[in-house]
Amino acid sequence: MATTLSQSDLPGLDLIHRGKVRDVYDLHDGRLLMVASDRLSAFDVVLPDPIPGKGEMLTQISNFWFAKTAHLLPNHLTGDDVASVLPAGVDPGLYAKRSVVTKKLKPVPVECIARGYLIGSGWKDYQATGKVSGIELPSGLQQAQQLPQAIFTPSTKAAVGDHDENIDFATAAATVGESLATQVRDATLKLYAFARDYAAERGIILADTKFEFGTDDSGTLYVMDEILTPDSSRYWPADSYHVGTSPPSYDKQFVRDYLETLDWNKRAPGPNVPADVIAKTRAKYAEALQRLAGIDA
Repeated sequence: MATTLSQSDLPGLDLIHRGKVRDVYDLHDGRLLMVASDRLSAFDVVLPDPIPGKGEMLTQISNFWFAKTAHLLPNHLTGDDVASVLPAGVDPGLYAKRSVVTKKLKPVPVECIARGYLIGSGWKDYQATGKVSGIELPSGLQQAQQLPQAIFTPSTKAAVGDHDENIDFATAAATVGESLATQVRDATLKLYAFARDYAAERGIILADTKFEFGTDDSGTLYVMDEILTPDSSRYWPADSYHVGTSPPSYDKQFVRDYLETLDWNKRAPGPNVPADVIAKTRAKYAEALQRLAGIDA
């Protein structure tokens, strides 16, 4: 049975970050405990209604991809048992599938995005300038069209409630250094290409995805946080893909579409979401988990 958790409560552990979805605890031994809640955010606002089991599904998809891509780049997972770090009296069943024990790394302060298709903010930038993150693209491309080759389009890391902004490679290099920027660019495109090809074999298009990276004390690069989930990626069913329109996706599009019908200024507090929209959204996450990882939610 899926569990529901809007906010973790782990007395005695040091909560150092509560994000849109994840709560992060410092174990003060070189490790972190990351808990994926069922919180739902849209337009950078956390909504009042959770998606039951969403955090479990996201964590299982991430863990699947971390294992699949370990030969390409090391990741932050330690493999340590979650129950072993939980405070006494906490139900381990509530945290087992939605939590991981990770290495404590120094985050690279840039969002690392790979785009294989022209959609979202990339499509808007292209319409305005003919470029995405400073990269000149051929003229005449249509919405959702596959790019001649995947591109690296970094963005700033915004605080909760703020919006990320697309930046060019030079700005990323000025932020983190040329060598590290080159490393994360190459890792981003390599991970994307592997996942794109794997998903394609399962009838799914990976249009774009966002990675987060960190380094250890020796400077080794790791992929961390979440990886290739429906929250950090655009997955489209290949059988409903058409150039020129925004395809349906395996994510919270049902919620976004509902919110667009409301008279809401897209600022906190967010509105309640009807039960049928929540159920449809949960079903999309579950379908992605099954089709990509072969796991039933």
